[in-house]
Amino acid sequence: MRKTGFLNKLRKENKIQLVEPSNDLKTAYFERSAESLQSAKVLLKINNLKDAVALTYYSMYYGLLALLFRVGIKCENHTAAIMLLKGVFDIENSSIHKAKKERVDKQYYVDFAVTREEVSDLIKTAEEFNAHLLDFTEKIGQKEVCEYRQKAAKLLN
Repeated sequence: MRKTGFLNKLRKENKIQLVEPSNDLKTAYFERSAESLQSAKVLLKINNLKDAVALTYYSMYYGLLALLFRVGIKCENHTAAIMLLKGVFDIENSSIHKAKKERVDKQYYVDFAVTREEVSDLIKTAEEFNAHLLDFTEKIGQKEVCEYRQKAAKLLN
C-alpha cells in the first residue's frame, strides 16, 4: 500500500516515532492551538486574510500534535500526521486536509484570492475540529493509549 510505504519511509528516517506519551506536550500543543486560532481571528479583523488562513490551519495542526503526543507518537511531517489521524484514531481528516491545502495555496502562491467569508468559514471549521480533538483527547485513558500505540506500530511497519 502506497500510504503505508510513505509512513514506513518516514519511520526509517525517524520523522515518525513512538515516544513516551506526554500530557505536558499535549497541554502545550493545545495551548498553541488556541493561541493560533485567536491570532487568526485578530488577523481576520484587520483584513490580513492570507496569514489568518495559515494560522487557522496551524491551530488545527497543533491540536493534532497534542493528540499524537498524548498517546506517544512524534510526527514531524504534516501529511503523515493527517494520515495518522484517520489511520490510528479513525477521526475524519478531510477538514484539516482542506485547511492544509488552503494554507499552502495562500502562503506560497500569489495568484490565489481569499475572502473574509472564506476565512470566517475556515475559522468556524477549525473551532469545531479543535473542540472535537480536545474532547476526544481528554477522554483517552491508559487502555486506549496502549491500543492506539499498537495500531500506530502496525501502520509504521
